[in-house]
Amino acid sequence: MTPLDLLDEMKIYIEQQTKDLILPTRMDRRSGETPERPAEVHTMALPNKKAETERIPYVLLQFLTSKDQQEPGEMPESSCKIRIVAATYSEDKAEGSRCLLNLLTRIRLAFLRDGSIADRYLLKIRKEQPLEMIIYPDSPAPYYLGEMMTEWTLPPVNIECPFSG
Repeated sequence: MTPLDLLDEMKIYIEQQTKDLILPTRMDRRSGETPERPAEVHTMALPNKKAETERIPYVLLQFLTSKDQQEPGEMPESSCKIRIVAATYSEDKAEGSRCLLNLLTRIRLAFLRDGSIADRYLLKIRKEQPLEMIIYPDSPAPYYLGEMMTEWTLPPVNIECPFSG
């Protein structure tokens, strides 16, 4: 299993966990309406520069690092760090911050409750690598940004030894 597969499974998981959380969007200049919808979930990057503001609310899943290690006599261990960026919109500063906190908390609680995604990827929470969440206090209104840092255990890769019988 690869970090790419983890991103794809995490996208499906977060869409499922947040599908009923309806959030405000920017006013449509043509119709004058302010539609509401669940946050879109993207992997690695947004479609283009305009999407940074036009596609809000969104959740962006970004691969940061992966690590493979094996201690003598132990099974190999693979892990992957994923940054989750969330963005919301509101003309009301208090509501915008609360929407962002609600979105990130919904994801955080689902991770803590389930502890895994697709029965293959396990959430790692340790004293030296906690599940951290931050809301940026200086986000430029009417846009509100925050993020969560996660680390996941990946299923081990079975390596075939070229020297075995």
